Amino acid sequence: MTTPRRTGAGELGDPELTVGQVAEPGAVTLVVPTFNESGNIRELLRRLTESVPSRLPCEVLFVDDSTDDTPEVIRDAAQDCPFPVAVLHRDEPVGGLGGAVVEGLKRAGSDWVVVMDADLQHPPALVPELVRAGESSGADLVVASRYLPGGSREGLAGGYRVAVSRGATWLAKALFPRRLRGISDPMSGFFAIRRSVVAADELQPLGYKILLELAVRCRPETVAEVPFVFRDRFAGESKSSAREGMRFLSHLSGLRTASAAARMAAFGVIGLTGFLPNLAALHLLVAGGMHYLPAEIVANQFGVVWNFLLIEVLLFRERRRHRHWADRFGRFALLANADLLLRIPLIALFVAQWGMAVLPATALALLTTFVVRFAATEALVYLPRRGAPGRGRAGARALDTAR
Repeated sequence: MTTPRRTGAGELGDPELTVGQVAEPGAVTLVVPTFNESGNIRELLRRLTESVPSRLPCEVLFVDDSTDDTPEVIRDAAQDCPFPVAVLHRDEPVGGLGGAVVEGLKRAGSDWVVVMDADLQHPPALVPELVRAGESSGADLVVASRYLPGGSREGLAGGYRVAVSRGATWLAKALFPRRLRGISDPMSGFFAIRRSVVAADELQPLGYKILLELAVRCRPETVAEVPFVFRDRFAGESKSSAREGMRFLSHLSGLRTASAAARMAAFGVIGLTGFLPNLAALHLLVAGGMHYLPAEIVANQFGVVWNFLLIEVLLFRERRRHRHWADRFGRFALLANADLLLRIPLIALFVAQWGMAVLPATALALLTTFVVRFAATEALVYLPRRGAPGRGRAGARALDTAR
């Protein structure tokens, strides 16, 4: 990790300053995540210069993950801006676009932070309106929504992207009906939020749906919305992809299973799905001539692998860094197979000592070993080792005050 260069006393790029000390530049910080957006930067800053009134002091912070000349273009274009412009280039794009926004939130010094894309699908002219709506309503979060009267999603090219956006919105609101109450467009990437309600250290972004992350984890008390028309890109290509879609689903799962009770329920559902590869492997092994007893043991390992892969992706994504994958898998497989050894003595105990019938004794043994296996998986596989430091975030190459 390299140390950000000092650009002058009291400026945004000074590594010695705390968040409270950099609030002087103004009332709003615009955080703009960028990835190869060099063709949009000059026009974005030009429109911001035209749109943001002088009575609304602001600063612009680009958090850049580009592999092209975007940082250089920002520095050059910033020379004509009447407000401070800074660029933070990250060594690694940890967390994707959402991770870039979190880095910006951590460094923002103003009361309000406006998050917007660089491709001009989010109209810069709406920035003052977002802040004004928050101040007049006392809201903590103001969302620019495509689904209010006066709003539009016309910049979504093709019926496929419209359907995906609508489906993602419906799924998110169905999973978080209370947290997203009052937010008609949780997939929006254009919003204003009070810096005081952001608990940046609690955020665990994955991909580009940072608004969903903020609404669920930070729980702003009051929310306002303003309509906006989602425009076509000014230049460049969309970063949407099937991979981003999978990251979104993984992100949703991580948010939904943040509580222990939700994780246990998901753990049980995943365990049930493990019977499918188990039974399929058992059928193939027996059909191939293997005796059914060793076939049972081998087939059980297919279910173990299946379950391990699913809980890695859906339940414990943020805890995988504490141990090497081989260590995690070895511990998980040991616990999964020990479940078989524990279940039989439990059934015998329930029948012989408690006088239970075989079927209810088996059901109770299954429930008992399930709870024990879930608790042991969390404690022995995915909790940090005592005294072991967590993996730090990737560093930033430089935080330059471009003007």
